[in-house]
Amino acid sequence: MKILLVEDDIALSDALAASLKQAGVLVEQSFDGRSADYLIDTETYDAVVLDLGLPDGDGTRWLGEWRERGIELPVLVLTARDRWSDKAAGFSAGADDYVTKPFETGEILFRLRALVRRSHGHAHPVLRLGELSLDTHTGSLTLTGRPIALSAQEQRLISYLLHAAPRIVSRSELSEHVYDRDQAPDSNVIDVQISRLRRKLGHGCIETVRGQGYRLTEGD
Repeated sequence: MKILLVEDDIALSDALAASLKQAGVLVEQSFDGRSADYLIDTETYDAVVLDLGLPDGDGTRWLGEWRERGIELPVLVLTARDRWSDKAAGFSAGADDYVTKPFETGEILFRLRALVRRSHGHAHPVLRLGELSLDTHTGSLTLTGRPIALSAQEQRLISYLLHAAPRIVSRSELSEHVYDRDQAPDSNVIDVQISRLRRKLGHGCIETVRGQGYRLTEGD
């Protein structure tokens, strides 16, 4: 999961970003609406965490503009405002969820995972394909009930493929959603990591579709 965190309180933003990264989330930070607007137009994210009290305009204004442009990214509003009228304004502008400060980082993480999961059409927190099962709350992967040990990068790869299944996922899409933009991999790196996953899951589990990308299947 790759998110954009839009929060002008630098200390709060850094602390939340560090906690989310420790949980395996890729986080890019923005401290005002204008830079967030640029990043949303030029980069790819799975969700946005948006503060309402930004220095260059209320967050609802930026959110409303994104929705008018057809940007359908899940947006979690994060703010100190707890009046119903403020919440209503956020939802009316296009927010998908709302958390007031102070908050627990764990709550942000659970809500983000739920938003991303539902954006892919999954209601249940455990994703299953054949004998493969991923608990999106804990990040644990099992195959026929047996836990599979994964590196952080492998976990992000299989998680994205499972969320997208049975759709084919291109190399560029994997690169945009699974890797940090400052450490974008070349094709060989993706091939190596897909190969490692195949050894752990069985070679029939991840199909290479020539000229298109990869697709997760139920295996042999």
